[in-house]
Amino acid sequence: MSHRPFPGRRGVLRGSLAASAALTLPTALGAAPACARSGRPSAGWGVQTGDVTTDSGLVWVRSDRPARMVVETSATESFRAPRRWHGPLLGPDTDFTGTTRLHGLPPGEQIHYRVLLADPDDPRRTGEPVTGTFRTVPVRRRDGVRFVWSGDQAGQGWGINPDLGGYRIYDAMARLDPDFFLFSGDTVYADGPIPETAALPDGSTWRNITTEEKSKVAETLAEFRGNFRYNLLDENLRRFNAQVPVIVQWDDHEVRNNWYPGQMIADTDSRYTEKRVDVLTARARRAFAEYFPISTLRPGAREGRVYRVLRQGPLLDVFVLDMRTYRNPNSPGDERVDPQGILGREQLEWLKRELARSRAVWKVIAADMPIGLVVPDATEGKANVEAVAQGDPGVPLGRELQIAELLRFVKHRRITGTVWLTADVHHTSAQHYQPSRAAFKDFEPFWEFVSGPLHAGAFPASALDGTFGPERVFVKAPTAANVSPAGGYQFFGEVDIDGDSGEMTVRLREQDGTVLFTRVLQPGRVGQ
Repeated sequence: MSHRPFPGRRGVLRGSLAASAALTLPTALGAAPACARSGRPSAGWGVQTGDVTTDSGLVWVRSDRPARMVVETSATESFRAPRRWHGPLLGPDTDFTGTTRLHGLPPGEQIHYRVLLADPDDPRRTGEPVTGTFRTVPVRRRDGVRFVWSGDQAGQGWGINPDLGGYRIYDAMARLDPDFFLFSGDTVYADGPIPETAALPDGSTWRNITTEEKSKVAETLAEFRGNFRYNLLDENLRRFNAQVPVIVQWDDHEVRNNWYPGQMIADTDSRYTEKRVDVLTARARRAFAEYFPISTLRPGAREGRVYRVLRQGPLLDVFVLDMRTYRNPNSPGDERVDPQGILGREQLEWLKRELARSRAVWKVIAADMPIGLVVPDATEGKANVEAVAQGDPGVPLGRELQIAELLRFVKHRRITGTVWLTADVHHTSAQHYQPSRAAFKDFEPFWEFVSGPLHAGAFPASALDGTFGPERVFVKAPTAANVSPAGGYQFFGEVDIDGDSGEMTVRLREQDGTVLFTRVLQPGRVGQ
């Protein structure tokens, strides 16, 4: 494989957050080198980068008090002659979070960075620097691309358990040295309180780290913020964030299970005093934008949306979907006309337009929900559909109509190299879609790969809907519902694109990195 090695990177990775304390403070903002002292700003939640391009990237940090964000970058770990970036003032209006956009970076290179937090009233007073590293997107095809993906983090009450070493799955992903992590939604479970303990089937006790904000469902902005802050208590995740850039999308649990715009929470759900889902969504969206480095959700960003395309060089474009914000209400899914669907008309037209203009060898469609797996919604006491498939193997109905339109477009525009990656269903599987098996036949074959959960309850495999002719080539899932992470069934996926041949190798992996399934896809085809 022609994936470029960066041997110096792993030394930085092993250092993690603690290593940053050994660095002498730079002369940022005129401050003389000195050791950090108590009473100075601290970045205890680590650092992370996101939406990295050939020449730019977003660096994120959170302070424990008002502070000025300063970033220094270098081509080496020594930080000799660093380049300095003056970031925003971090204050309570953003929960003391902020991002700084680095630009003019060299393509395809390892970037070492450190973040300092300076006292706004005395720039000489700076906290301990926190280090990180990332690779910019290459412009040369031969460099290759490798990334990992998963979703569904800390759900069903299974939080950070020190007895099990916390979110260990992140260490397994980091060992693959990926260029980025595609976080496929359900980044938090704002509707899922984390109790101190839970009984396990074998009679033992699961023990959680918990916080005040995780003791109830999130309703206020402070509670939503606390949900995102909770996961950053895990040192495995903080270490991973300092090593691997993220491309993140959201789904339902950032707000509430199975939500859709305009929904009202039933009076019988006494957990919520705020019944308007649109109000909860606005608060959740604000916290989501504060706690992840997302280019289209930065303050002042023109788009103000989650869906976007991230171009990863000649081999790969990643099309990040938002299958939550623009959807119609959940229903039985038997409509014969459905112009809004799960994406909304504007997002669908955007996706078609961007797919048609893409010149990348591979076009990954990052969907926060699967296409052919039936995901029911019983939250309103009805036999409603939560995702796309509605269980009828016949002609497209409901939201399937929109997906049929997209698949037809891909075929007739002869768009090559489309692959669907998703999470949401808390098991891992590979589905091949074939028109000869389908009720709707006007499309070319394609693959959909499912991974997750990251650290949540695992569930049995979902039923397949035959409308688009899926065949489940591989699946691993428990037979019981809500199996804890202690019982296994925690998954992530890896995609490795070879720079010489252009082949895409997809691997489905377990929590420790064990490969469960491998599929090699050939480039330059409309269907596989």
